[in-house]
Amino acid sequence: MNPARPPSLDKLLDSLALRALVDRHGRVSVLACAREGLEAWRVDASQPFDAAQFEARCHAQLAERAAPRLRPVFNLTGTVLHTNLGRAVMPQEAIDAVLAVMGQPTNLEYDLVSGARGDRDDHIEGLLRELTGAEAATAVNNNAAAVLLVLAALAERKEVIVSRGELVEIGGAFRVPDIMRRANAKLVEVGTTNRTHLHDFEDAITPRTGLVMKVHASNYAIQGFTASVPIHALAAACKARGLPLAEDLGSGALIDLTRWGLPMEPTPRQSIAAGANVVTFSSDKLLGGPQAGLIVGDKALIAKIKRCPLKRAMRLDKMTIAALEAVLKLYRDPDRLARRLPTLRLLTRPLVAIQATAERVLPCITQVLGDQASVQLLPCKSQIGSGSLPVDRLDSLCIAIGPAASSKRAGSFPDRLAAALRGLPVPVIGRVEEGQLRLDLRCLEGQEQERAFIDQWRALSPIAKL
Repeated sequence: MNPARPPSLDKLLDSLALRALVDRHGRVSVLACAREGLEAWRVDASQPFDAAQFEARCHAQLAERAAPRLRPVFNLTGTVLHTNLGRAVMPQEAIDAVLAVMGQPTNLEYDLVSGARGDRDDHIEGLLRELTGAEAATAVNNNAAAVLLVLAALAERKEVIVSRGELVEIGGAFRVPDIMRRANAKLVEVGTTNRTHLHDFEDAITPRTGLVMKVHASNYAIQGFTASVPIHALAAACKARGLPLAEDLGSGALIDLTRWGLPMEPTPRQSIAAGANVVTFSSDKLLGGPQAGLIVGDKALIAKIKRCPLKRAMRLDKMTIAALEAVLKLYRDPDRLARRLPTLRLLTRPLVAIQATAERVLPCITQVLGDQASVQLLPCKSQIGSGSLPVDRLDSLCIAIGPAASSKRAGSFPDRLAAALRGLPVPVIGRVEEGQLRLDLRCLEGQEQERAFIDQWRALSPIAKL
């Protein structure tokens, strides 16, 4: 065989290395990769064919293709409910529940008592009624869908009255007015940006009004000379005129958070008790569950919402329902909730525990970076995230890593280090701020995570100078 030319494709595939790749990735994938490698060599055949290099190239490419795109990361951004990083972390009870239903058939829409077709909402409706005081409940794939479905079912081709100061935009540039247009409802704005009164709503009601809507400002705050209409007053006015009142609570605090020292956030139970007919909220934010939009309220209105054709397009799958049921059950035991629900546990994590984590991981970071960087522990403020309690901050600690005084590439150092950490097997995600890469330690919790994190840093030691 001429060493300058590659062997035939069949002989390459028969090599020990490529046979092993076929066992792992399948013949079709290895064949495609080998053909690409040969084509690349033919395009630039200035060098003799190197079989070992060819096999290594195939191994690397196939490994990259096989690696999952959705991967676990270390969230050290300081945002507990980070939308881009998947929001709430599931409790073990939810993980176990999902595993139990993934690999076999379930009674998703089957009534085990009657043997007839069931309703997938039945698995969670009782819990939602119990925890909110509502007459009925249903669920869709996220809260934006919940709002869209409520509007489409209750106010199609009708007017919906909303305070101008509550016309929010949520992440991804989704705006309440846009959702109303998609639902074929006509928005009627009342009041001003900072002040809206009850008479503004009352004056706007006409025979064409189908719904009055209140939107909780969970992702922004207006301060100073402000006024808004309390939910109970608005509910009384709507009841007197025979109009339904819907409230979007957005971030979805299911119970009073002040018992754990967190800021007050309205709950669905409070809204229902105050007279709201329909309440929508997220389950993957302050509630701490999987992504879903929950709708609770009057039995007749929930039934009408469930009959809307859009409901089927937004329904939950069996894994989400299993996880949501498991999380909701944790709320039956509020005394142990802060230990069992990761979201609440991270939000209430004491500073002394974060300090202990810092003392265990800081020496490793300092040792690995050596004279390449300046490493220090700084006080910082974590945020809840996902639009929840936007002006409230949590005391925390961060490892701040900046360039060494002698660095000639100081300006780009934080970005280069951040990129190196993102390239690790379990990427480490921090934030670049004031010329430093800052790693907020609030969400680095537990001995197993700490050990894995330290091992990640040791993997950085052979890299080129930052």
